[in-house]
Amino acid sequence: MKPTGNGRLDGRVAVVTGAADGIGAGIARAYAAEGARVLVADVSEDQGCALAGEINGLFLRVDVTDRVQVEAMIATAVDELGSVDVLVNNAWGAGDVGRVENKTDTMLERGFAMGYYGPFWAMRAAFPHMKAAGWGRIINMCSLNGVNAHMGTLEYNSAKEALRTLTRTAAREWAPTGVVVNAICPGAKSAAFHRMAAAHPEIAATAEAANPMGRLGDPLADIAPIAVFLASEDCRYLTGNTLYADGGSHINGVAWAPDLP
Repeated sequence: MKPTGNGRLDGRVAVVTGAADGIGAGIARAYAAEGARVLVADVSEDQGCALAGEINGLFLRVDVTDRVQVEAMIATAVDELGSVDVLVNNAWGAGDVGRVENKTDTMLERGFAMGYYGPFWAMRAAFPHMKAAGWGRIINMCSLNGVNAHMGTLEYNSAKEALRTLTRTAAREWAPTGVVVNAICPGAKSAAFHRMAAAHPEIAATAEAANPMGRLGDPLADIAPIAVFLASEDCRYLTGNTLYADGGSHINGVAWAPDLP
């Protein structure tokens, strides 16, 4: 894939987790179109390799719940692509829909390993390289589920809100270094949304109908442009923020009362 954008990320190296499909794939494609070299990190080898081939990127199989693999991901970006300038923590694949009283310790541990510790390990490994360069962009994908305390997804909500706290804390501490850290809360048809929709189509239909714009966003057309901005030079004075790319769902919140099992 040849760059087709305006070269806003020319010369940059981006690591995108959960990049094989959904929002992560949309961001990876947009970054490549803007001139970045992209490390496509995912547990899905077939889809990840296909995307990396499409965008002339580098695929690496990474389970973000494994600290050793996450640290190796950052090292691979530096060794194979020359640096790590942009880090997008997007991966998710844990959790199920159910009431709080039916959640287990294992569910919560899995959710926090993927939604909080994985991003934390990646940020901690990437920061020394970004600090040495005097430039870095970290984008953490969070969720309105946590902001609005949506029913049925406790482990997801909790991990994503913890990640927003990590985002703001790192943004404050790293502000003097040239590294900015921001979060996106997307209202989009992510890979996680498609999995949920397959299992609970009635809940997915309710989510679409509740959006003020009447639809959930497209990962490439609606979410990726926000991620490009946050990865670009234009974001140099913006840090510690949450951007809601959600069709307006955050304005008054969304009535969300599914008939949970």
